[in-house]
Amino acid sequence: MHGELIKERQPASHIHDPDELHAIAQELRRQVIRMIAPTGQGYVQQGLGAADLFAALYFSELRLDPADPTWPDRDRFLLSTAHNTAIFYATLAARGCIPDALLATYTQDGSPLEINASERLGPAIEATCGSLGQGLSVGVGMALSAQRRGRGYRVYVMLGDGEMQEGQVWEAAMAAGSHRLSNLCLILDYNKMQVGGHIDAVVDMNPIAEKWASFGFRVDAVDGNDLEAILAALERARRHEKGPTCIIAETLVGKGAPSLEGVLGHTMRLPPELAQRALAELSGEQL
Repeated sequence: MHGELIKERQPASHIHDPDELHAIAQELRRQVIRMIAPTGQGYVQQGLGAADLFAALYFSELRLDPADPTWPDRDRFLLSTAHNTAIFYATLAARGCIPDALLATYTQDGSPLEINASERLGPAIEATCGSLGQGLSVGVGMALSAQRRGRGYRVYVMLGDGEMQEGQVWEAAMAAGSHRLSNLCLILDYNKMQVGGHIDAVVDMNPIAEKWASFGFRVDAVDGNDLEAILAALERARRHEKGPTCIIAETLVGKGAPSLEGVLGHTMRLPPELAQRALAELSGEQL
């Protein structure tokens, strides 16, 4: 069922049923495995963990028109953790923003589906954020532009927890709070993993919620794999009119495939037997 479940639901109406979104997220997870399996290594764990966030954003929250990707009033989404592309590209294809056939070229020489998402792919990528820590700065600029021009679109930025160790992030956070950018929603993919291992073993960023609040963000901590909780948090962010929102979404790396859940592997090695097992687990098959 390569994408069939998702293809039926695009492009116009938003989906608010958590069960429907869960089915979409599961198919996105399977697609992540399919895309990474040919190379045997990639950003598997982050993609599986963030699938619920991507499903909620692209199939329920974001105002966009796949047939008109430069629609001026579209909501903007920026993936600051720009290497987490397998889940990003799978979502864009499922939503009809890029051709589904492109997914088979993921990370191949000459393919626009590079390991770091870039504008070479086209207007589906709002900005190239290859260096970690840049996405929030770009998002603040977009949100400030909308605020000053009286435009109604919203800006969503997904930030990795390890990115909080970049100073540029906090400069952007200070600007967002100072300008009371209520049209800016930051989603922190709090999976506790970075290339050096567990985030707390590299640089302890606690207390995280208090840090964001001190910069003027309304903070909402949720289970990032609970679609009902994610939808409610996004709704609260839309209603908040006094400044930006930071949704701290705690996600489980490898979510959905028990053999991979909780395994801290920044670039997971995925031999054929492990890929087949993960696909079976994500499909609910008996092993």
